[in-house]
Amino acid sequence: MDPTGTQPTRPELLGTFGMVASTHWLASASGMAVLERGGNAFDAAVAAGFVLQVVEPHLNGPGGEAPILFAPAGGAVRVIAGQGAAPRSASVGHFRDLGLEAVPGNGLLPACVPGAFGAWMRLAGHGRLRLRELLGYAIGYAEHGQPLPAGASQAIAGAADLFRADWAGSAALWLPGGREPAAGELVRNPALAATWRRVVDQAEAATGDRDGQVEAACAAFYEGFVAEAIARWLERTPALDVTGRRHRGLLAYDDLAGWRAPVEDPATLGYGRWTVCKTGPWGQGPVFLQQLALLEGFDVAAMDPLGPEFVHTVAECAKLAFADREAWYGDPAAVDVPLAGLLDAGYAAARRALVGPDASLRLRPGSPDGRAPRLPASVAVGPLAGGGGGEPALGPGDTCHLDVIDQEGNIVAATPSGGWLQGSPAIPDLGFCLGTRGQMFWLEEGLPSTLAPGRRPRTTLSPSLALFDGEPCLAFGTPGGDQQDQWTVPFWLRHVHHGMDLQAAIDAPAFHTRSFPSSFFPRATSPGELVVEDRLGPATLRELARRGHRLTVSGPWSLGRISAAGRDPSSRLLKAAANPRGRQGYAVGR
Repeated sequence: MDPTGTQPTRPELLGTFGMVASTHWLASASGMAVLERGGNAFDAAVAAGFVLQVVEPHLNGPGGEAPILFAPAGGAVRVIAGQGAAPRSASVGHFRDLGLEAVPGNGLLPACVPGAFGAWMRLAGHGRLRLRELLGYAIGYAEHGQPLPAGASQAIAGAADLFRADWAGSAALWLPGGREPAAGELVRNPALAATWRRVVDQAEAATGDRDGQVEAACAAFYEGFVAEAIARWLERTPALDVTGRRHRGLLAYDDLAGWRAPVEDPATLGYGRWTVCKTGPWGQGPVFLQQLALLEGFDVAAMDPLGPEFVHTVAECAKLAFADREAWYGDPAAVDVPLAGLLDAGYAAARRALVGPDASLRLRPGSPDGRAPRLPASVAVGPLAGGGGGEPALGPGDTCHLDVIDQEGNIVAATPSGGWLQGSPAIPDLGFCLGTRGQMFWLEEGLPSTLAPGRRPRTTLSPSLALFDGEPCLAFGTPGGDQQDQWTVPFWLRHVHHGMDLQAAIDAPAFHTRSFPSSFFPRATSPGELVVEDRLGPATLRELARRGHRLTVSGPWSLGRISAAGRDPSSRLLKAAANPRGRQGYAVGR
């Protein structure tokens, strides 16, 4: 590796048949196998997505969520809003009555409707292969075993005492013989394999029609035996959480019954000949667009992509965009989010003037359409107390990502997460646990992201899909919570402005700021902190420190797990790349 960090670790893959990139090689290989047997990109993404639930159980699971962006060849980009809503009995008053000032980061109280299954089934509706073929890979790994990732082994070790003391279902599943499994050990989840097999069996028994089977599978999950098992278990099983007390979950059968993942138009921004598509403001996706709108006013192409001016400018624009996230973003089905104003060129120009030569230590939301911003009362407009990374309780709960493109031009970007094995106790009859995304709600009335019955939490999950001259050409994304729309911005700029291929742009040194409240319990913030990979080099780091950035120097290969797949607008070749950090992500294709 060149000390500048510009020499890629692997080649950018090129081909004509199909490309799959993800955060785990087994998911990528499974998706490619689906393409080889005649499936399209949507089939491949579904198969890979279910495999990720098995092989990265500390990063996602069936009880979590999965925002998906996709476009059929020659068609429009659409968003599958795979983020479930808060239970109907969830309210600020209920949590206040429990003596809580924040939604806990683990346990049962933060569970929302599991959105991942419904999202994958929505996407499966655009595929060709039968459900049994798509879920067969995940069922096989769950039944026969898969090598446990190091991160999963660490997550189990970190939660083992809690499993033994209170989360009996988790102990039975993840502590075979009472011991903590080692990294690389073959682990099985027969209960999950049985759950998916029963879903497929019931779908096939309901109808011989492929599309009918997809809907029948949704019914089995949200109205049938899966929903019944979830509701039955929650009614009788309180669980210990980060508060030090045992609480029952609020999710009920009626919350799941009939839920289907909505399909929506994306939020978009033109950027030269490109158009970038993201989720709506029920997710943080538009902060990527706001950052691009700000950065368009700078000569990014003239900047050294590893230099201090580039890092400083990108970081300061991120602070402004994320301040707006805190003040304005929420579920647009429930609150009035001024998205058009936030993405307006005039608004971006006015905000851009706030970017100065030195690091800002203030949280400065703007006033789109002349409206006054409002931050949570616990967040001061100025230097804030606290620190830390805001990671979910019990360790490295994080996220997965996958991208697929096929020879027809069908393309998918998906960011599944939640339902972490260390986040909530496993449901013994099903082999999976519920999500904890409800921790992203505020327990203060009147905010765009205030907890309310049936409202979606403002998720951090943020897949990206970009068009070139109107044609969908690039799917990309990363795990990383609040960092997702920070790590992908320099990736994008280095690819678009500096000519780095996908692999080189992924490999280039990463950085992010923590100058705004974390989305995760306990909502810590660290004004001015800039986390950087040390491969940026001593000269860049010295200049950033001189400008007032409070540097946290991380390891050389420690930030981000971006993957990408697409079609080169000029050569028409398919291409893909994946992150080498953590030695787990891979792209495959031909």
